[in-house]
Amino acid sequence: MAGWSGAATAAPLRVMALDQCADQFVLALAPDAELALSPRADDPDSWMRAQAEGRRRVRPTLEAAVGFRPDVAVRYWGGDARLLAALERDGVRTVTIADASDLDGVRANIRVLAQALERPERGEALVRRLDSQLTKAEGAGRGRKAVYVTAGGFTTGPGSLMDAVLRAAGFRNGVERAGYQPLGLERVLLTPPALFVKGFFDLARSDWRGAGRHPVMRRVMQGRTAAELPGAVLTCPAWFAGDAAALLAEQAS
Repeated sequence: MAGWSGAATAAPLRVMALDQCADQFVLALAPDAELALSPRADDPDSWMRAQAEGRRRVRPTLEAAVGFRPDVAVRYWGGDARLLAALERDGVRTVTIADASDLDGVRANIRVLAQALERPERGEALVRRLDSQLTKAEGAGRGRKAVYVTAGGFTTGPGSLMDAVLRAAGFRNGVERAGYQPLGLERVLLTPPALFVKGFFDLARSDWRGAGRHPVMRRVMQGRTAAELPGAVLTCPAWFAGDAAALLAEQAS
């Protein structure tokens, strides 16, 4: 396996994405590179699924990496310890997408990945797109309280990227406790939020028996839904968080 990233591989850059979030970044930042995408690159909750069409897909395994011989591997959560150790041992640059709890964290992710993929100009273009979408979203919520809820019945409070998206669109988060947490049917019945922002309900296979799809929850949300965001804008701490804010603002207005 030695020499995966030797001088003979100088061009084109060979990039292996180890999970779906990594797919998004490599497709946006280095579409001209030799890419090996994850098996989920064209799933319905993939933002760049159209761009993934016709691209090579490989499983994030040591055997696949030996066959592809990447110069750079990109991951958010993908790749087991055996693969990651082998990549490090053989000098492959492995870049990890960081969790982002705010939009500055998203900008940092874009720039770190753009530098690692030798595409800084493309990175700055994505940052500008993010900022443009956030500008479109400003003030749409008019300070109203809204609660995010997934098809599985989960929500999130301060200190999360979804909280940042709500605030970017001019809403106040109706959840005060930090972190991801069950919304709870009893809580919704006793003190129903003024507005809901739904996420992942467009995916037929996403938590189809989850609390978010419970008849009680559906009844409470009727007439109280400010927006319904597609799962594809919610799966990764990436530039399309700006698109989530813009979609929220557009629907809420």
